[in-house]
Parts: sequence; structure tokens; C-alpha cells
Amino acid sequence: MLKVGLTGGIGAGKSEVSRLLAGYGAVVVDADRIAREVVEPGTPGLAAVVEAFGESVLTSEGTLDRPKLGSIVFADPAKLQTLNAIVHPLVGARSAELEAAAGADAIVVHDVPLLTENGLAPLYDLVVVVDAAPQTQLARLTALRGMPEAEAKARMAAQAAREQRLAVATLVIDNDGPLEALEPQVRKVWEELTARAAAAGSTTSATSATSATSATSATEAGADGAA
Repeated sequence: MLKVGLTGGIGAGKSEVSRLLAGYGAVVVDADRIAREVVEPGTPGLAAVVEAFGESVLTSEGTLDRPKLGSIVFADPAKLQTLNAIVHPLVGARSAELEAAAGADAIVVHDVPLLTENGLAPLYDLVVVVDAAPQTQLARLTALRGMPEAEAKARMAAQAAREQRLAVATLVIDNDGPLEALEPQVRKVWEELTARAAAAGSTTSATSATSATSATSATEAGADGAA
């Protein structure tokens, strides 16, 4: 199994890269999706969030009011830390379950927005960073997502700086350009991932063969010694 960490700042285009990799055959473990699942109605995660932030973060239907919670935590680093302390362990446990179910030969891509911030790079065989300039991120958040500029800047400020993400990157995908320029880069990254997975498999096979030979030789040596 090849374990890949995929990350990028908000508005960098990481979700599109994740979608393309899944189309090529990667097993994608989406931390954002899991983060939504672990705070669905009736879960211990939602109960813990309500206990920490009050029932005002619930909609009238009893689901988590994400925009309301976001406006609270992205304006207060301490409250963001409180939320992360609730959600991250739940996401980690579920991600581990999905990885274990992927199979020994899989290329598992962990789509993790806060990989850099939480020091998770050492957990993966390599890290792929989707990179875009801050002005590009801001333009996408305001124009494409309709996010107020102040909120967009607050969310960007709550994440690692561009330089910090690039510092943990094994491979970088430049997504400052148009969408049509992205797919060829992702395809090249996928080719690199499959090559690394194949090389790792060959190494494992060679190691297993060596171990088997050594075990046979040891058995034969023991028999000779006994004689």
C-alpha cells in the first residue's frame, strides 16, 4: 500500500485534484467528508460540539449549522482549537478504518486540508501539495463560492502559510492557471504514484523472498547441526 497525503489551502483546488485521482484508481479518504459524517445528528461528535459551543450552532432541524459554527471558530483561534480537539480524533479513527479496508496493493490518498497545520506529513509515504497564490485563492473563494472577502481572508489566515505547505511537499501541483492546465499535471502525479507503488511492491517481494531463503537455509543448517 502506498499512503499519500494530499493537501492545499482553501480555494487552491485540492478537491478537483482528489476527484481526478479517484478517477485514475486511487482510494481517496476524504477528511472533510468524514468530518461531516462524525457530527451528523445522533453522533457523539455532534453532542460534543453542542456541549462546547451551545445549541445555537444547530439548525431548527437539529443538524449542525456549519456557517454559524464557522463564523465562530474562524474568528477565535482558541475556539477553533476546541473544535479541532473534538473532531480530529474522530476523523483519524474513521480514516484508519477506511485505509485498512483498501487492500494491500492500493494507492490510498488521504485528502487532508490541515495536514501541514497538524504535523501529519510523517504519517504518509509522500505528500502532494496543490499550490495556488493567495490572490488566486481569494478570488476563487469570493467569485466562485460567493464568500464575503473578510470571511475568506479569515479562513485563509487560520491555515498554514503557503511556504509552510510547500516545505512538507514531496510533489507539487501548480493550480494557479485554468482548469484545463490541471489535468495533465495530475495525470503525471498519478504516473509517479503508480511507479512508486510498483517499486515498493517489488522491494517487498524481494524482501519476502530473501527472508524465505534465509529461513530455508537456517532450517537446513539446523538439520545438519543435529546430524
